[in-house]
Formats: sequence, structure tokens, C-alpha cells
Amino acid sequence: VQLQASGGGLVQAGGSLRLSCAASGSIFSINAMGWYRQAPGKVRELVATITSGGRTNYADSVKGRFTISRDNAKKTVYLEVNNLRPEDTAVYYCNADGLTTYFRSYNQWGQGTEVTVSS
Repeated sequence: VQLQASGGGLVQAGGSLRLSCAASGSIFSINAMGWYRQAPGKVRELVATITSGGRTNYADSVKGRFTISRDNAKKTVYLEVNNLRPEDTAVYYCNADGLTTYFRSYNQWGQGTEVTVSS
């Protein structure tokens, strides 16, 4: 199972981006998908998650500004990031867990996409 993240970039404060993460490989099912981020010198933290049924969970710091969604047919999770702040600067990682076609569980990370917000 592989996850390919894209959509990061350099934006000014107040700007927006749309991050995408596509899963591929021997996937039988995808349960939760999510986005995490790691700022320089800090530990990786949860940004948002979404279940296969569409239930979402957000970090308090991004509520009202970020929106997570998924397209199950495309095996893709999205993160709309609006009203960006300099403190949102980080490498954003996607994550997914589920079962492979061999009925083995997986918990996979994408390679990360960098978001830099200038003030």
C-alpha cells in the first residue's frame, strides 16, 4: 500500500491550499484516513481524520479553517486549508489504515507535502 501526497506550497498568511493524498496498491478496504503535520523542531501532531463513513475529527487549532473530505471511489483524502497562519507551516503527512487484499492490516504514511505560510 502506498500513499502519495501533493498540494503543498508557499502561501501568504490568509491564503488557501488544497492537499490531496491518493492510496494505491493491494487495498481491500480503507478505514480511517487522516492528516498530520510536523513543524520544525516539534513532534508530529494530528490535524484531522475522517472515517469510512464520513465522521470527522479536527485539532482545536484548525477547527473552522480546515476541512477534511474523502472520495472512497478514488481512494483519496483531501484537506482544504483556509485562512492559513504562519504557525500552520509544517510538513503535512497523510495516513490510512485498513486491510490489504491479503486480509492483512496496514497503517501507512505518505511521504509528506510541505506547507509554508509567510507573514
